[in-house]
Amino acid sequence: MTYLQLAAEAAGYTTPPTWRVLTKAGYFVGLSGTIGTTVTYLTSVRPALRAASTTSEDAAALRRRSAGYLAWAGVVLLVTGYFQLVARVARAGKGMPFGDAMAPGRIADFLDAPAAKGAWIAQGTLYQLQNVVLLATAAALIALFVPAVRRHLDRIVLAALPASLAITLIAGTPATAPANLDRWLDPVFDQLHIVSGTVWLGGLALLVALAGTRGRLGEGAGLLWADIWRRFSLVAMVCVGAVTVSGLWLTWKHVGAVSQLWTTGYGIALLIKIVLVLGLVTAGAFNQFWLMPRIAQARRADDSASLLHLTLQHFPKVVWGEVVLGVAVLVVLPFITGSARTEAGSAKAVSDGSVFAAGAALVAALAVSLYATAKASDALSRRPAPGAAAPTTAG
Repeated sequence: MTYLQLAAEAAGYTTPPTWRVLTKAGYFVGLSGTIGTTVTYLTSVRPALRAASTTSEDAAALRRRSAGYLAWAGVVLLVTGYFQLVARVARAGKGMPFGDAMAPGRIADFLDAPAAKGAWIAQGTLYQLQNVVLLATAAALIALFVPAVRRHLDRIVLAALPASLAITLIAGTPATAPANLDRWLDPVFDQLHIVSGTVWLGGLALLVALAGTRGRLGEGAGLLWADIWRRFSLVAMVCVGAVTVSGLWLTWKHVGAVSQLWTTGYGIALLIKIVLVLGLVTAGAFNQFWLMPRIAQARRADDSASLLHLTLQHFPKVVWGEVVLGVAVLVVLPFITGSARTEAGSAKAVSDGSVFAAGAALVAALAVSLYATAKASDALSRRPAPGAAAPTTAG
């Protein structure tokens, strides 16, 4: 981050302190571990485990690994949630050291602070509610360490999913009624960005962890994993669309010109994040256009050996790279603070009819491109596998 720091200082940007970087990045790791894991388990893993072709041994192995992963995700959420609260206390105090913000009395004062003038609810009350939900969610997930509780894995995940979503949605609720449409849309797109991003990254991390069970799975596990990857590819595609739409709105709100991406501290941090996300999208495109068609071809040909190799050896290697890029994105996030418009002295963004029309056109274009991507991947999967004999016709 040396280049970022030097360029940022020249632009009047203040680099966040180390504790702020660690607590914010850790908080999003915690959210990814709960939101992403619960969504991916319910939409991709559980349906595949219930398929008639899945053996009871393979299903039991993946359920045990899922339960253990979720239990540790609860621990991470509890720890990172606490330090995020301490960071909020430190930021609320003028020049308060991070260590002083850990004092229980200071935390209590922060949570019990009265509502600001014109606010419909005290900000501290919202944080109280958020942390109560966080504690309950973490406790439910940590309980999965107990073998007897693991028998109720599906029920716990079903309860933890809305609770984990509530953690970020409550914190993003404005304490003061928004004055105009932009003020309403800002938190909506912000939360859409957070939720879709955590589902995407958290889901990738879960599937990489589950792929580590390949040594305990049967020879027919390739069929199970082909179904899991197929289901998650659809989830990831929706997340990519949501991240793109919300990211475009947030970028327009805080960046007034393309040149601000390399002349302001905010812009440089955002540019680094964009490059990392493009790396994620590129890896996803490789999966969609190369791996998924080959998995479908091997499945159609009933080639168990190739299917097992593609789904549990080749595919996880690519996803590991995506996880590394995702972690890098979370590290960069704390540096995206303030606004490039403010640093550059440009006017604030104000929406109007033309902005919404352009946004609607972009959303439509994105939807068409994602649909075309899915259809192209499906068309590639229907092509004969390399080296396959051409079908013959009886004369």
